[in-house]
Amino acid sequence: MYRLTLVLLGLAVLPMSVRAQDSEETAFVKALFAQLQPVSIDKNREYCGYIGLDEAGVLTSSKPKKGRAGSCTPKDPKELVTILASYHTHGAYSPNYYNEVPSGDDMEGDEAEGIDGWVATPGGRLWYIDTQDMVAAQVCGLGCVASDPEFVAGDMGPIQDSYSYDELVQTLEKLDAE
Repeated sequence: MYRLTLVLLGLAVLPMSVRAQDSEETAFVKALFAQLQPVSIDKNREYCGYIGLDEAGVLTSSKPKKGRAGSCTPKDPKELVTILASYHTHGAYSPNYYNEVPSGDDMEGDEAEGIDGWVATPGGRLWYIDTQDMVAAQVCGLGCVASDPEFVAGDMGPIQDSYSYDELVQTLEKLDAE
């Protein structure tokens, strides 16, 4: 099982009694991406997995799976008793991908599994996907987690703080048409 050394970061690993995008989960996810983002950017690969509770009810994550440059399918996390969310990086910056926002596929995949999701982008943005409302919300902006030194701010145009699924799909289709 992949555990973060949160004690070194001054954070406690706490049992999660409530499912939400709460401060403990957000801090846990930021610490997870602090470790994954540099590797993801360096290897230009997505890394993915799940966040959930172990047998003791402690928030933890599955071991990250190395994906491809534009996709990643996590393995079944047998070590988690309860899966709360997926997580994945978007790899290194590329002008060929609109990777500063979650994709429609990201949202659809989480919805199909009945879980929420976390996404880190090459610019260092952190997104939370709420599949009950089908909304992707930016938890924090550029540089919130490690970013690719090659990242070009603004190459996708303006980035909203949140997108409904339909808004996101329409935005990405509009960018493809340009």
